[in-house]
Amino acid sequence: MAYNIRFLPTAAKELRRLPDAARRRIGRAIDGLAQDPRPPGCKKLAGPEGIVRIRVGDFRVLYQIDDDAAVLEIQVVKVGNRRDVYRFLDTR
Repeated sequence: MAYNIRFLPTAAKELRRLPDAARRRIGRAIDGLAQDPRPPGCKKLAGPEGIVRIRVGDFRVLYQIDDDAAVLEIQVVKVGNRRDVYRFLDTR
């Protein structure tokens, strides 16, 4: 069963700001989450929010999976370079 993918406005903006080649690679990885929201190499991050991350080269995609809703959904919350993306968790 396929999941719907939804972006937070800030995550969509971060994705648009990336270089074209990186944006295409990350876009393909995010599209793949619709079929397999927990691909090999994904990691659940510490914290109560249930945030999961995938690696795409030097970039990371942080997202949440909603398996309990009537419509299965993935919400992308952060996209960015590995050196910056985890600062998001410190501010929550």
